[in-house]
Amino acid sequence: MKTKTPLYLTSQTGKTDVWNDSCSIEELNYAIGNGAVGATTNPSIVLNVLKKEMPLWEGRIHELIREMADATEDEIAWKLIEEMACKGAKLLLPAFEEYKGQKGRLSMQTNPKYYRNAEKITEQAVHFSTLAPNIQVKIPVTKAGIEAIEEATYQGVNINATVSFTVPQAIAVAEAVERGLDRRKAEGRGTEGMTPVCTIMVGRTDDWIKDVGKASGELIDPECYEWAGVAVAKKAYRIYQERKYHTRLLFGALRNHYHWSEFIGGDLVLTIAYGWQKKINSSRIAVENRIDNPVRQEYVDTLYERFEDFRKAYDEDGMAAEEFDDYGATRKTLKSFLDGYAELAALIRGYMLVN
Repeated sequence: MKTKTPLYLTSQTGKTDVWNDSCSIEELNYAIGNGAVGATTNPSIVLNVLKKEMPLWEGRIHELIREMADATEDEIAWKLIEEMACKGAKLLLPAFEEYKGQKGRLSMQTNPKYYRNAEKITEQAVHFSTLAPNIQVKIPVTKAGIEAIEEATYQGVNINATVSFTVPQAIAVAEAVERGLDRRKAEGRGTEGMTPVCTIMVGRTDDWIKDVGKASGELIDPECYEWAGVAVAKKAYRIYQERKYHTRLLFGALRNHYHWSEFIGGDLVLTIAYGWQKKINSSRIAVENRIDNPVRQEYVDTLYERFEDFRKAYDEDGMAAEEFDDYGATRKTLKSFLDGYAELAALIRGYMLVN
């Protein structure tokens, strides 16, 4: 019998699910073998998968260029993204069937260029949802994204809200999903198979507060920074549980083991990159329920007193939807996704010019 790893044990503690933070075939197979029941991806991840597994995809890139004779690099790039997502979804189909649609989904992200256009986000989300029965669609939590989340939910899309770092964003997502579900129910349309999730990119919350602290010149206990995202995520989790939202929370973007260990036992999803899975599975950190353990109050108080951007992230009313696009972590993350997508399109263009 296979020795159970921490990731196996994590999924057996409470209702916590583990997803693989990549659509890489090698990495996804490893994750599934260690208890993962889902996967997620974005343009930067797709680019990294191509770089790592190019021998698996290079021939198909040449074929697509020949088959799509009038296509732009963007059109070919998105066709490739769709095919990669479908391969990952196929690996997860057994879990999807075993858990009757409640687990086993592959998340694919809408075009980051659309972050200001709700109509285009929704249109692409609906299209993605038709590619495989177990596709989940990632939509950014921008002002337009909130509108798209409601509309896509209404149209039956299982959403995964992304580019999200704060309590007010998480609440806005949950409320948008509820509105979309209510509209479906009012028309007698089913909602039983819908499993929406809202991501909080915990490590990127930490990253941004560290950036703010560095820019301000404030000298504080450096350990405070390692708990900023955890404090935000745990507060959002308490609110979700109290209000019984249909949406589940998903925590990702690991920067330290707290971003895994502090959430064990919760009714939530942890999306974990392959490298972190290997570290966790070889670690001696006890796998035990910690979701209800509070963050040290002195850490929260220090962050709250010193940094306005932490207050925006932590307070339930810290930001209105109109402010989401301008939050520092949002701008920084969107830029990284846009840069990743631009590099992916450039890679495809390079093949087109020599094909």
